[in-house]
Amino acid sequence: MSATIHSIRESVSAAEWGVRCDLAACYQLTALFGWDDLIATHISARVPGTEDFLINPMGLMFDEITASNLVKINAEGEILSPTPHAINPAGFVIHSAIHLARPDAGCVMHLHTRDGIAVSAIAQGLMPLNQGALSVIHDLAYHDYEGVALELDERERLQRDLGDKSLMLLRNHGTLSVGGTVAEAFVKMYLLEQACQIQVRTLSMAQGLHLPSADAQDKVFEQTGEGKLGPLMREFFWPALTRKLDRMGVRYKE
Repeated sequence: MSATIHSIRESVSAAEWGVRCDLAACYQLTALFGWDDLIATHISARVPGTEDFLINPMGLMFDEITASNLVKINAEGEILSPTPHAINPAGFVIHSAIHLARPDAGCVMHLHTRDGIAVSAIAQGLMPLNQGALSVIHDLAYHDYEGVALELDERERLQRDLGDKSLMLLRNHGTLSVGGTVAEAFVKMYLLEQACQIQVRTLSMAQGLHLPSADAQDKVFEQTGEGKLGPLMREFFWPALTRKLDRMGVRYKE
């Protein structure tokens, strides 16, 4: 296994290269935020104008991912471009399920963070305890644990349980986000992960809980629901995050 980089920029379209750079940035940011799980979990992005998608090479740490070493596969899991790398079968099952069912799924993120798994394992799931939770809870689905995601027939149940939502708690397993772009998927995941982290901290204090009123909860939905945050994610949050990587000298565009 090697992370040696051979640039493929000249052999793919400008649109695909742009998505590759965004997806590589997403992997690097996931590592930077401490959301990675050794070489496990996955982030995928659809290749523009196709049903194919890009996913991480099996065996590389997230901070080794670049635009060039991402692997392009189709809905059957066949590798479509020259690469020395394989892919993780569990990543294929989960991500192909979402990309097949959701034409709007430009990017799918799946994580195994401690706080995300902790919240997924309690009966209440995500609770309306804070502003971040209120901004995502209306867009959150749940999928029961079935074991390691290696069976293709689980795709139907993943698709059914996600429905038209863009966030999901995989029970006893982790978190998942769907975005029209990499930017949207990442910022949605940030909001969900932050809400889970705050919930774990809140419940750890073993004090009585103060919940926002029903009116306040409805108001946050009116303010943030139905894609209202999308432009902010694409035009402000994401450029700021990629500038951070650039200042740090992260070579994700190679």
